[in-house]
Amino acid sequence: MKVIPVIDVLNSAVVHAVGGKRSEYRPIQSVLCNSSGPLQVAQTFKALGFSDLYVADLDAIIDCSMNFQALKRLADGSGLNLMVDAGVASMERAESLLKTGVSKLVVGTETLQNKSFVGEAVKAFGSDRVIVSLDLNGEKVLAKPAFDGCADPFCLLREFKSLGASQVIVLDLARVGGGEGVNVDFLREVLKSLALNVYVGGGVRGISDLVELKNLGVSGVLVASALHSGKISVEELRKAKLL
Repeated sequence: MKVIPVIDVLNSAVVHAVGGKRSEYRPIQSVLCNSSGPLQVAQTFKALGFSDLYVADLDAIIDCSMNFQALKRLADGSGLNLMVDAGVASMERAESLLKTGVSKLVVGTETLQNKSFVGEAVKAFGSDRVIVSLDLNGEKVLAKPAFDGCADPFCLLREFKSLGASQVIVLDLARVGGGEGVNVDFLREVLKSLALNVYVGGGVRGISDLVELKNLGVSGVLVASALHSGKISVEELRKAKLL
C-alpha cells in the first residue's frame, strides 16, 4: 500500500482543504515545509522519500481552464509521479493534461458530464493511466445534475468497472481535513465485491488508520492534513514500512 501525499492548489498556492468548503480554504501551515508554493511543497515530499503525489488543481476545476503550465512545471521539477484531478471531462482536456508529463489522469465524478467518458479515456490512454474518483459527500455521490451515472455509490463503481476502469479513488470530501476517520465498512464491501485497485481519501487521523487500511487491502491512501500537522510523521511511516 502506498501513502500518497496530497496538495490542493488554489490561487497558485497549496491550501488546507476542509470539508470541501473551498471558499474557506487558506494557504497551508506545515511542519514539513515553510512555503505554500506547490513546487516547494512537492520537492519537500520528494526529499522525504515519497514517490507519488496527488494534485487537485482547484484553479483548473473551478475555472475550467486549459492552461496546465503550472502542472507541467510541477511534473518537470518535482521528480514525483503525479496523479492529477484538473476537472477533466473531455478528451481534449485529457490529452492536454497528459502532455504535461503527469503520470495518471484523475476523472472525478464531481466534474464528469457523461459516464461514457470513462470508457473513452480508458480506451485511449489505458486503464493504468486513468483513475476514477468517486467523489462523495458522506454517502451522496457528488456529480452534476445532468450526470447519467447511477446515483448509488456502489452501483456507480460497478458501472465504472464495466467501462474498463481498474483503479478508483473513494474520496469523501465531507471527511477531508476533519480527522474523522474513513468509512471502513463501505471500503470493505467495495474490496470484497469488486475487483478494483482502491485508493482512499479523506478522514485519515493517524498511523493506526493507515495500518488498518493496509490490512483491509487498499492500494493507496491519500493524506494531507495529518502529514502537514505532524499527526503522521515520516518516522512513523518508515517504522510501519509504509514509506
